[in-house]
Amino acid sequence: MTATPTVQPSESSESKTLSVAREATARAVEHLLSRQDERGWWKGDLETNVTMDAEDLMLRQFLGIQDPDTLDAAARFLRSQQGADGTWASFHGGPPELSTTIEAYVALRLAGDEPDAPHMAAASAWVRSRGGIAAGRVFTRIWLALFGWWRWEDLPELPPEIIYFPKWLPLNIYDFGCWARQTIVPLTIVSAKRPVRPAPFPLDELHTDPRRPNPPRPPAPIASWDGAFQRLDRALHAYHKVAFRPLRRAALRSCARWIVERQENDGCWGGIQPPAVYSVIALHLLGYDLDHPVMRAGLESLDRFAVWREDGSRMIEACQSPVWDTCLAAIALADAGLAPDHPALVKAADWMLAEQIDRPGDWSVRRPGLPSGGWAFEFHNDNYPDIDDTAEVVLALRRVDHPEPERIEAAVRRAMRWTLGMQSKNGAWGAFDVDNTSPLPNKLPFCDFGEVVDPPSADVTAHVVEMLAHEGRTYDARTRRGIAWLLSEQEPSGAWFGRWGTNYVYGTGSVIPALIAAGVPASHPAVRRAVRWLESVQNEDGGWGEDQRSYLDAEWMGRGASTASQTAWALLALLAAGERDGAAVERGVTWLAETQREDGSWDEPYFTGTGFPWDFSINYHLYRQVFPVTALGRYVHGEPTGARPRSG
Repeated sequence: MTATPTVQPSESSESKTLSVAREATARAVEHLLSRQDERGWWKGDLETNVTMDAEDLMLRQFLGIQDPDTLDAAARFLRSQQGADGTWASFHGGPPELSTTIEAYVALRLAGDEPDAPHMAAASAWVRSRGGIAAGRVFTRIWLALFGWWRWEDLPELPPEIIYFPKWLPLNIYDFGCWARQTIVPLTIVSAKRPVRPAPFPLDELHTDPRRPNPPRPPAPIASWDGAFQRLDRALHAYHKVAFRPLRRAALRSCARWIVERQENDGCWGGIQPPAVYSVIALHLLGYDLDHPVMRAGLESLDRFAVWREDGSRMIEACQSPVWDTCLAAIALADAGLAPDHPALVKAADWMLAEQIDRPGDWSVRRPGLPSGGWAFEFHNDNYPDIDDTAEVVLALRRVDHPEPERIEAAVRRAMRWTLGMQSKNGAWGAFDVDNTSPLPNKLPFCDFGEVVDPPSADVTAHVVEMLAHEGRTYDARTRRGIAWLLSEQEPSGAWFGRWGTNYVYGTGSVIPALIAAGVPASHPAVRRAVRWLESVQNEDGGWGEDQRSYLDAEWMGRGASTASQTAWALLALLAAGERDGAAVERGVTWLAETQREDGSWDEPYFTGTGFPWDFSINYHLYRQVFPVTALGRYVHGEPTGARPRSG
């Protein structure tokens, strides 16, 4: 790929591009409208990696509820995702991933695939070449320990007594991000109970030496964090043997109560699959039978994460994203010229208004006096509204000419109050919690898979700043602190890190529109540096793309196959920065128009969403639609302008 020369297109070229953009926008709007549910929401599939499918099958095996149809459909999907070398990756086009391959292999063994079948033998040989099960992550080995394929004694200890840690004590459960907290509490029960179900077959072929499946490793230096926590883990293993039984029983009951209190109306926990899976296992170990209402609702909720495909295969979503998809779709349609009182937008607004959360959740531990008013990501998740969704929902609602404007005003007032109250002390915003920045949780031996804290991020902060600007709070001291933080976080390259989308293209595509909306001039040095960076990483075909490997390797910053969503993010930044007539924008718009399918949609196999940077990647199937519609709409109709009257 090469840098794009900064030349201006001719008038006739610009006119042609505008005409093509109008046609592409019209087709895309029709397609997006056709995907709205009759109740007002949008939801695309949320594709992650096959550990979701493998763990679903292992859960069913553990509970004794495996059924042939589900097993066959899940196995069909697992096989379809296997690479030619026998491995599985954690994102499309990514390198083989050890733990993902181990879990997929075990799931296919449960489905009846024989170890000497070519696709299985290739997988097991690769696993052995990378150190076998012993080199896999802790969560993978926990799943294997449930069937005796790994020793509980060889796993990090996680005592349930941490439920009693006061909120000021390091490593209390509220030091963890909400997704980790919801997973760790049930896992303390599993760790204490150490269950083992009879293994249906051995897994010797996944060890480098079956006689020594967990070869000893030298401990880390005692003066290092790893060394300190390794020795703490030894002490916790010793405590497991002598734990004061009345205290242990009380802790288990307290953990169970904590879990049950957080079960949502639809039976799930936090609207995400991993905490739901571990909560079901934990409660079952404490005596909840499968017909108990809590268990029955939990298992039914997990079934709703299944996507049955036309080929008969079954994919498990880690989460569902209707609130996020709906607010982004509403913004896209409005910016693409749909009338503000169009029935689709009014219906979407009605649905979003009904989803606003009016009761406290875990976030209120750090903000006990703050009234609720946010939105969550999912259909049912009242415990964990997030700041990102809340900001974007407000931006979406303000684009709708609703027949009951007082409902919009009241909802926005509540959302503004809650969002401002969730500002962290550095002036920025995290996703779910305030000042969730302890360095210790990520050091634990248990936490070797992805981010487990929720520090402020540029993309979330940018969306809040953009929302505050549109609400007439540009000069509010809290908005100015957010702007100052964003400017301080710009990378030397001119880009911004993307926490919840991949990666620097997403961060930059979020920050520049926010800064411009908040009154930062397009001539500001930070904006110009960002423009130059985006122009320098534009692909030769006119699009933009960025691989998940950019989270590990700076050489991948802004590099990757062009995608519809990432091209749109770059365009949103460039358009906001006043580059509408520049060559980079013309080429990007042309790429979107030329890659659009006949039905008005775009194809996007690449993963452009982020759960945990590098460790857990997401392909939001609606991103390929909503962001191009927004970018094309702003190219055709101009930037959204005008601040709303200040809300109280």
